[in-house]
Amino acid sequence: MSILLSDLELLSDVAERGSFSQAAAARGWSQPQVSQRIALLESRLGTQLFQRHRRGAVATPACLTYLESVRRALSELDSGRRAIQGAPALPEARIGCPPSLASLVFSPLVAALAETPIELFCHTDHSTELMERVLTGRLKGAFVLNRPTITGIQLEMLAVSPIVAMVAADHPLADAGPLPLAAIADARISPQWWGSEAEELVRLLRSHRRAPLPLHINQPATTACELALEHGFIVFMPAIAALRDLQAGRLLPLQVSDLPQWQWEVMMAYRAGKRPDASRDTVLAAARTIGMQWRASLAELGLADTANL
Repeated sequence: MSILLSDLELLSDVAERGSFSQAAAARGWSQPQVSQRIALLESRLGTQLFQRHRRGAVATPACLTYLESVRRALSELDSGRRAIQGAPALPEARIGCPPSLASLVFSPLVAALAETPIELFCHTDHSTELMERVLTGRLKGAFVLNRPTITGIQLEMLAVSPIVAMVAADHPLADAGPLPLAAIADARISPQWWGSEAEELVRLLRSHRRAPLPLHINQPATTACELALEHGFIVFMPAIAALRDLQAGRLLPLQVSDLPQWQWEVMMAYRAGKRPDASRDTVLAAARTIGMQWRASLAELGLADTANL
């Protein structure tokens, strides 16, 4: 039984994209061409590799098992190619995080590993999708938010950040003492979408509003910061997502006496596995150091929650 290298690359690509048509478009092929190649590969392997449905294709358990060996083989072949071409064959580490944490995560991570013989590939996506990529081996690890434990993935807490109201340093309420939600409900307010609890906050604010003013929920964290700094909004968001502006004094936490104690749990997700993985362990060590720095910074600002660490 002979299997073409291009078929293995196609298999990996379809699994990554979750779509025959997207894999076809990336190659300039028709969708039936990809379907035929995958069907031939399934015939040679004697097992179904994908569940087909209208919105795409989902890898079967057999496919996920096979993909582990396929990706290792493709990585080794690529390392060999680079070696004979004179390029350094460095191990790769693909790491993910949600968009709202990208600048907070990737900049210090790349800087910490700048001289380390590892090539980082940084990806952003929602936490659910990142967990799925870690589980299928497409990512070495991922920074994720408020995720439950699932079989096959280790979750390590890095920091716990409260959801707080924030204003620019020159905002009229910047020096105000503790205020109830009712006292600020008619101001220009835009919560960042940090999860389903953001909708609960909107309902609370609407119950206190005396005028039918709009409440705009924004994303990502950079938008929330800009709304506060440049347009005078009160924003509600995870403190860790605005850490640099808080440390610089550009944003100030606004004390809201009856704000529920919502929080973000920032975790590192990875597959432990039985095989040694030096690049994964190196990235994990750097992530733990970054987590320590986050916790220290939040503590300095009086915004730390160490009970869950």
